[in-house]
Amino acid sequence: MKKVMLVCSLFLFVGCVEKDEYQNAVLEQMKTEKDIKDYKIEPEEMTKCVVNESSSNMPGLFFLDPQRRQAYKNYTKMLALNKSADPKKTLEELRGDFGDAKKLADAHSNYVESVVDCMSSLVSSTEEAQKK
Repeated sequence: MKKVMLVCSLFLFVGCVEKDEYQNAVLEQMKTEKDIKDYKIEPEEMTKCVVNESSSNMPGLFFLDPQRRQAYKNYTKMLALNKSADPKKTLEELRGDFGDAKKLADAHSNYVESVVDCMSSLVSSTEEAQKK
């Protein structure tokens, strides 16, 4: 029984690693986002929203699904594109990782739409709180 629990624990840990790396990449982006600072939105709160929102449109059914885990890896790599030593090569790798250029563009759109939706939602909730 202990071995089964250990294997299950390791499996959960491995599944969480990809999501945590994606969350850290998003947080890094949110900390440098000018609009987040201007609207006085906490980067951590924005990150949580963006990760949840974008994850709902990623391949795979749940965070331990191999497709979802790969999606987290791909999205993390996509967010680090501007830090790459060779962005052109990394972009080609991303096209291969996602399957083709259209799927990469769809993933980028998913991320950007998630940021916009979360920004809108959090700004609206902040304004509502200030009115009360």
